[in-house]
Amino acid sequence: MQVAIAASLLDRLLAEAAAEPTREICGLLFGDASHIGMAQRVANVALDNRRAFEIDPRDLFSALREERRGGPRLIGHYHSHPNGSAEPAARDLAAAEPGKMWMIIGGGVARAWMMENGGFRELQLVVRD
Repeated sequence: MQVAIAASLLDRLLAEAAAEPTREICGLLFGDASHIGMAQRVANVALDNRRAFEIDPRDLFSALREERRGGPRLIGHYHSHPNGSAEPAARDLAAAEPGKMWMIIGGGVARAWMMENGGFRELQLVVRD
């Protein structure tokens, strides 16, 4: 399965991660099953943000309320791995919600994943101008 993203949006997310090389950044992804149209950075409220991320529940609930009011559809989230790997870690698998997209940024690249059937399936990220 392919998912499209604008080059400018992807560049912004990669720059956000590069600017915080020692901690995990995170945010929300909006769009539909075939397109990431928008991303919103949110606070990482994990106790140790060097090794984990936790999206601030206030930001998540706000996005869900906006979606119910006809706002952008929340399709998943993104986070970075300071260790340089853009592959899901064991803690990612434990926290993932089925049917939601996970974009992981590490080592200067971003990869998109979908949680289904108890595991992650990689999505082909198609960068558009």
